[in-house]
Amino acid sequence: MCGRFARRSTQEVLADWFGVELEDMPWFAPSYNVAPQSVQPVVRLNRDSGQREFSLLRWGLVPFWAKDAKFGYSTINARAEEVLSKPAYREAMKKRRCLVPADAFYEWQRIDKKTKHPFAFALKSGEPYAMAGLWEHWQPKVGAALETFTILTTDPNALMEPVHNRMPVILEPHDYNRWLVPGDTAQPPVDLLRPFPAEKMRAWPVSDRVGNVRNNDPQLVKELNPSAGPLFN
Repeated sequence: MCGRFARRSTQEVLADWFGVELEDMPWFAPSYNVAPQSVQPVVRLNRDSGQREFSLLRWGLVPFWAKDAKFGYSTINARAEEVLSKPAYREAMKKRRCLVPADAFYEWQRIDKKTKHPFAFALKSGEPYAMAGLWEHWQPKVGAALETFTILTTDPNALMEPVHNRMPVILEPHDYNRWLVPGDTAQPPVDLLRPFPAEKMRAWPVSDRVGNVRNNDPQLVKELNPSAGPLFN
């Protein structure tokens, strides 16, 4: 699964990376410990212009047919192999796909019953990347509408496998348009939901402080001293 990630790139960097005008972006700050139920920027296509836009959505997808917003507590991730069969994701997979900007994601390696070590996973190039996401618009009977998103997960690559049996779907930049454009709803791009090449990624141990959502500072993504825990070769 993917339950925590970091987005340290500035708005200027992300505007250039995703091809969006900086002055059209809503304001948001870097976050080094993004947690479920927080409001985060995603990239999607504007309904009227068809151009890419940044929108602020809550992490934890609430389907349009849900009776309660609490539905989103259990839908922070969607398994790639289930997006076309599960009602919570099926329509969004066909029509409402998005990109979730990140610079790293965190996962915990279990050492024994009482011990887990957190690791950060990023690109060797140091560039930001986009995790594949789905978004939804939910309108309660009373009150304001809520827009939410989920992050898709797939099988682990060789780098991820020693730590966890799932990883977020990371998309190559040349696939961004294909993921975002609705296209043929009968044939959504499920072939893109695959593990990212391990040789393009790196992983390193980070502080246990990342386990507390109240901590949100650049030190969270810094590499620990090798003696602090197991390292990847």
